[in-house]
Amino acid sequence: MDLAKFIDHTLLKADATVQEVVVLCEEAACHHFAAVCVNPGYVGLAAHLLAGTGVKVATVIGFPLGATFSAVKACEVKEALLRKVDELDMVMNIGAAKAGEWAAVEEDIRQVVVAAEGKTVKVIIETAYFSDAEKRLACLAVIAGGANFVKTSTGFGPSGATVEDIILLKETVRDQIFIKAAGGIRTRHQAEQFIAAGADRIGTSAGVEIIK
Repeated sequence: MDLAKFIDHTLLKADATVQEVVVLCEEAACHHFAAVCVNPGYVGLAAHLLAGTGVKVATVIGFPLGATFSAVKACEVKEALLRKVDELDMVMNIGAAKAGEWAAVEEDIRQVVVAAEGKTVKVIIETAYFSDAEKRLACLAVIAGGANFVKTSTGFGPSGATVEDIILLKETVRDQIFIKAAGGIRTRHQAEQFIAAGADRIGTSAGVEIIK
């Protein structure tokens, strides 16, 4: 299995430096990863470094809490588009979801999708906070909002992706949208398990170690 094509090579820590982003992009180009995922301030740099390599540039929106205004999320998207972003990993309005305000969750997603102008949108639902029933409802909101992927975790929550969650998400979304597993994925064995369970993309800061 060519794992590289599944991997979003990720660097989202608060103290990430320019040099670390440069190394991230060099590694992604060398190993032909699907994408790099960086904080918004580094989108322009990553896009410059990866131009012509076939590696996509992803960034995060409303990260890591998802609790900001929908208009602010949309504004983040527009700024990222100006800097040549390819994919957008937004955090769902977690508080609204926990309160059962699914119409608000869906509208939040829709505003980001509209702002994205056709670019790929992944919605992080932060599975660790939810029951199985709520995870299913979150998937339905992601589909209704027009996004392309449901994603498990930010990597900053109580826990990351589990194979059981991927199975549940796959049962819910079937082939309507894609699934990204992220959070705590550090080994080749883990990555292969998630892909076998239904993940279409793997978000990890250990991409090089995984493909080795």
